[in-house]
Amino acid sequence: MSRIVPISNVDVSIIVVSYNTRALTEAALTSVLCETNTLRYEVICVDNASTDGSAEMIAHHPVKADLVRLDENIGFARANTLAARRAKGRYILLLNPDTIVLDGAIDKLVAFARTHPAARIWGGRTLFPDGKLNPSSCWQRMTPWNLFCRAAGLTGLLARFETFNGESYGRWPRHHVREVDIVSGCFFLIERELWAGLGGFDPIFFMYGEEADLCLRARGFSARPLVTPAATIIHYGGASETARADKMVRLLAAKATLINRHWSRAMAPLGRALLAAWPASRAIATTALAALTGSQSRKASAAAWREIWARRKAWRQGYEACAPDARKLPALVQSSARGRS
Repeated sequence: MSRIVPISNVDVSIIVVSYNTRALTEAALTSVLCETNTLRYEVICVDNASTDGSAEMIAHHPVKADLVRLDENIGFARANTLAARRAKGRYILLLNPDTIVLDGAIDKLVAFARTHPAARIWGGRTLFPDGKLNPSSCWQRMTPWNLFCRAAGLTGLLARFETFNGESYGRWPRHHVREVDIVSGCFFLIERELWAGLGGFDPIFFMYGEEADLCLRARGFSARPLVTPAATIIHYGGASETARADKMVRLLAAKATLINRHWSRAMAPLGRALLAAWPASRAIATTALAALTGSQSRKASAAAWREIWARRKAWRQGYEACAPDARKLPALVQSSARGRS
């Protein structure tokens, strides 16, 4: 469990984890510098052994981040937990490197938190670069019904209806304040005291699922996460992970782990079976469509889904089964402090 250090004159500690996203990370840090004007803040960056010069760029960026360099990619969850140990603010803000802060969004999100303290976790609204809604700012927890809808294809066919697309709250435009189950880690504000009480992210989650696990655990600390449209950012999404099969294997492993952790022992086998039915049904459907149409794009999609299904041993039982030593934190190789207050 993290140790709470005395509250300083820092309002919010902004944490950015980078991995081979130099240009995007630079733009994100610049947007923080330009759009955060009413808060006393610090920026803490962890570079996950990038090979594109990201760490060097961060070290010389005018935001004057406290930079931690690693010699291996330890994933999003563990990198954020490492960074949070250095945080001095009353709040911790997790900000993805593939984001752009718009119109004082961090100032507005912290102001929202101050007026809604009972929530204890807060998020904003995310857009794609073209200005259209990116719905990934928040999620509903998995249920047997929404897993069935996804496996049966109803989520894709009836995406605008929350009944059939529950995890994404249907096509709700995120245009009003709402209590949600999960705030996305791309723009995630939390009390530092609550983060410490929860021990931060569980390091078994390499990427994906860590914020869902934390939000669900935070319910036991009376947290009721809220999102507000007043704080809006651009989120490109998936910039550090481009291989579709690899991404889906990680996502499915994370979802299986969440089922193991947060479903009853009696319901967990059903949840894992419904989860497995999703890639299985997609592999069958896309292969049939590819054969009927001869489309190269459909053939590529079918090949990806077949690969995901073929790799099911890597995800079907969750991270515990395939990465039993994932909680071991490596030592830092290089660390340079250039704090801002």
